[in-house]
Amino acid sequence: MTTAFLNPDTPTWPAEFAERYRAAGHWRGETFGGVLSERAAAHPDRVAVVDPAGTRRAWTYAELDERASRLAAGFAARGIAPGDRVVVQLPNIAEFIEVVFALFRIGALPVYALPAHRETEIGYFCSFTEAVAYVVPERHAGFDHLALASRVKERTPTLKHVFVVGEPGEHTALSDVPCDPVDTGHTPQPGDLAFLQLSGGTTGVPKLIPRTHDDYIYSLRGSNEICGVDGDTRFLVVLPAAHNFPMSSPGWLGALYAGGTVVLSPAPDPATAFRLVESERVTMTGMVPPLAILWSEAAPATAHDLSSLELILVGGAKYSEAAARRLEPALGCRLMQVFGMAEGLVNYTRLDDDYETVVTTQGRPISQDDEIRVVDDEDVDVPQGDYGHLLTRGPYTIRGYWRAPQHNERSFTEEGFYRTGDIVRRTATGHLVVEGRAKDQINRGGEKIAPEEIENIILSHPSVHDVSVVGVADDYLGERTLAYVILRSGTEPLKPAAIKRLVRERGVAAYKVPDLVEFVDAFPQTGIGKVSKKGLRSDTASAGPAPARS
Repeated sequence: MTTAFLNPDTPTWPAEFAERYRAAGHWRGETFGGVLSERAAAHPDRVAVVDPAGTRRAWTYAELDERASRLAAGFAARGIAPGDRVVVQLPNIAEFIEVVFALFRIGALPVYALPAHRETEIGYFCSFTEAVAYVVPERHAGFDHLALASRVKERTPTLKHVFVVGEPGEHTALSDVPCDPVDTGHTPQPGDLAFLQLSGGTTGVPKLIPRTHDDYIYSLRGSNEICGVDGDTRFLVVLPAAHNFPMSSPGWLGALYAGGTVVLSPAPDPATAFRLVESERVTMTGMVPPLAILWSEAAPATAHDLSSLELILVGGAKYSEAAARRLEPALGCRLMQVFGMAEGLVNYTRLDDDYETVVTTQGRPISQDDEIRVVDDEDVDVPQGDYGHLLTRGPYTIRGYWRAPQHNERSFTEEGFYRTGDIVRRTATGHLVVEGRAKDQINRGGEKIAPEEIENIILSHPSVHDVSVVGVADDYLGERTLAYVILRSGTEPLKPAAIKRLVRERGVAAYKVPDLVEFVDAFPQTGIGKVSKKGLRSDTASAGPAPARS
């Protein structure tokens, strides 16, 4: 089957599939900018966004709509045009939502970066996307984003603007950008790209996920229906707002689509978040398993009133059954498991599922048009209940990555099914149970780590002969990173701290620094002489902690 293209960068749905999805009512011809205007007209005085950091700010729908329009006009006046890419790296502050909707209004594409990303990642994002602008905070969590922005701008020819929330230094203050709205002559269309998300990967070079207004809004609407999101929902964003999970499952975008209220938490820890649950009467939130475990442990002893909480969604990584069983008694609200990916497919347990299904499965798909295959290594469907590779296609699952034709050949079948890299089994009710990843990618508490990227850094040390980074099971994070290191003969012994420092100083995100380092004499090998990462993981599981590991 031939894949159609909106443009040479972006594989999209073949015409017969697009017609089917429109006929089914999945794609309704909405855009994000249009949705915000409609909500502002319907209930202008309802609070849309609460930013409790510093001096508490609460913007109504009318205020958010006006701010987005004025900022869009200011961006356009500075030459940002439809289709331009803008890297957005902001923490959970109101300006994040303002910036994103402003870009939606003019048809420019936000490229979502996480607050934890550093020079290696940001430099790549700006260069590969040919970004024309980069939006940052002055400082966040003690890190100087102005200095980072200056270094990246200096070596990125396309990067014309750096907009700063706070004191801008040599750059431009975001607060100086808005101006009176004008007709730009361009109205984004429902089938246009809305933004680019970053995928996890096994190579260290993130792929870009192109999402359209039509397909992403459908996933929001479906998520809202499943989760019971409405105008009374008060959704607490505890994970970084640029993550797909807190953005759309149902997330802050889902809450705004329904006319609810978004509360932005500056940090996810119980001390911060529990206070906001009480003061803002939060009804719903979403989190990764390590955070769910932390909340479950802290809730019984808290003095804060958590009684407004109705539903907690847990996803981003496999949630152990034992931990899942602890959440509802500890927090006094319902649990819903979520299993999805930024590339599209999202599964939820349901509010009417029995308790055993909720704590032992990762849910079933949003849509009746989500097509699921579970196959063996030869792409042959396995019997129901057997584990296999998960393949999927549907009305909100992409048909290809942005500017990645060679990777698309490996990641998608000829029939357009996306190879997720997950090993799952499907129950008689259609719920999926996730066993793990087929790829080497490590899922550390919801953050995806490419072993090859970290291995290349460690290999730069003059005393290192070889290295292999693997994920090892962890009750709290799901997986931790373990770097097995072989030193060159005749070199001075190293300590694990030296390896960790090397990675940290290379300027990568902190979550990529190996949790554990172990010095070994050799790696297990496959039959053709390749390093057996499966063997390394097995050795870790059977041997337990080693004295040289730290």
